[in-house]
Amino acid sequence: MPLTFRKSFRILPGVRLNINKRSWSITTGGKHGPRHTRSSSGRRTTSMDLPGPFGWRRTRSTKGH
Repeated sequence: MPLTFRKSFRILPGVRLNINKRSWSITTGGKHGPRHTRSSSGRRTTSMDLPGPFGWRRTRSTKGH
């Protein structure tokens, strides 16, 4: 199993900075309601936890990735 690097920092209430080996991203939003993530690689993700074992996610790549 390969080793991976991933670290997440809370920089403000409701704002997180996520860093991994290839890119970084900013996530806004909290546990209740939608979360929006923008990555340095051009990916944009909107996700939301729904009641029960369900979740919703929509991902868009803006740089052709």
